[in-house]
Amino acid sequence: MFTGIIQSFGTMRPLGGDSWQITCSDSCSAIMEDLAYGDSVAVDGVCLTVEDVLKDGFIATASPETLRRTTLGEVLTNGRYVNLEASLRVGSKIGGHFVMGHVDGIGKLICVEQTATSWEMTFNAPSTIDRYIVPKGSIAINGISLTVADYSREISQFKVAVIPVTYAETNLRDLIPGSLVNLEGDILGKYVEKFVYFGKENNSVSQSAQNEITPSFLAENGYL
Repeated sequence: MFTGIIQSFGTMRPLGGDSWQITCSDSCSAIMEDLAYGDSVAVDGVCLTVEDVLKDGFIATASPETLRRTTLGEVLTNGRYVNLEASLRVGSKIGGHFVMGHVDGIGKLICVEQTATSWEMTFNAPSTIDRYIVPKGSIAINGISLTVADYSREISQFKVAVIPVTYAETNLRDLIPGSLVNLEGDILGKYVEKFVYFGKENNSVSQSAQNEITPSFLAENGYL
């Protein structure tokens, strides 16, 4: 589990087979301080397992399935930096939101506009994630915890406002319209969806209750 607060940049290099060497940038003390075999690191929002610790990075496996479902393969083609975050430690601050490192889909940057206080970035949302996007809710973009400023279901697009420090210290600054990004919806939304519709398959909840959450519905299902 992660929190969506990026700690360092990194680069990826293939080693043959499914193995990759991830080299951290100079500011990687938060990543490398106590990194050990078997630890999890989010690489552009993709949870990878450390198989060997190097002086300035680590080795991990990214299977063909992982490359197919995320942008890690595209990263190598373009040679851009990846965002890195070590897994959340018990007792650590949760600066963003709970991020699992399990990418729900690949989005695309539509446009970016610099304002006086932020960069407003608009992305498209594939069908695998758009149902978890709500205005003022959380979303992870390349592993970065961000707040949804606006969302249009009709055109499957959402907007985030990126503050200067986030823009400067993540690879959002490298994106141009058309760039692909890893998207992960808020895990809380996924569990709410599961709980609300759990009776749909066995008909234990009426169709009207499925379509509307009411106090009586919550009481009947143990929420009150």
